[in-house]
Amino acid sequence: MARPLADSDVFHAIADPTRRAILDRLQAGPAPVNSLADGFPQSRPAISKHLRILKEAGIVSEQRQGRERVYRLHPDRLAEVAEWLLRYRDFWQTSLNRLKHRLEEES
Repeated sequence: MARPLADSDVFHAIADPTRRAILDRLQAGPAPVNSLADGFPQSRPAISKHLRILKEAGIVSEQRQGRERVYRLHPDRLAEVAEWLLRYRDFWQTSLNRLKHRLEEES
């Protein structure tokens, strides 16, 4: 299954650890950009760029409230990632079971 390489690619959007940390923060609920930027070593404009990538991928949405931009998580867009990971679940389970049996045989 080929995936798009455009900015709307969910896999590209979550590839960066800063963007994943932003998503972790948004799990608690909507937050303004200044609140999201607190605690990151990057500048606020850099965090805004990360948010733009997440927004283009449809993982977050932006809403203006007065002078602030509030971001909200849309976890349904991550379903594609979950489906992709599930394909590897059997592989890892089988590999771990083989390792377990091998270790039990050696002891």
